[in-house]
Amino acid sequence: VVVTADVPLADRCVKAGARVVTPTGRVLDAGSIGAALATRDLLDDLRSAGMTTAGPRPFGPRDRQAFLQALDREIRRARHDLAGTAR
Repeated sequence: VVVTADVPLADRCVKAGARVVTPTGRVLDAGSIGAALATRDLLDDLRSAGMTTAGPRPFGPRDRQAFLQALDREIRRARHDLAGTAR
């Protein structure tokens, strides 16, 4: 399980088979990493062109709760998957 807000790193981790959770509790997987990369690239292009972007919103209690729930869920899934391969 990898915790990161770095989308290119998350992409590499997903491709290597890791489970990825962002600090705000978003799970990035094979089905969602493409959209996350596209959004990151679009915002990077806009910033390079001189446009001001809002950036991330402040981290709040809901983000902390979502993160902890997502992290717990992904750890449980990883343990389950490992237990299944050990047999």
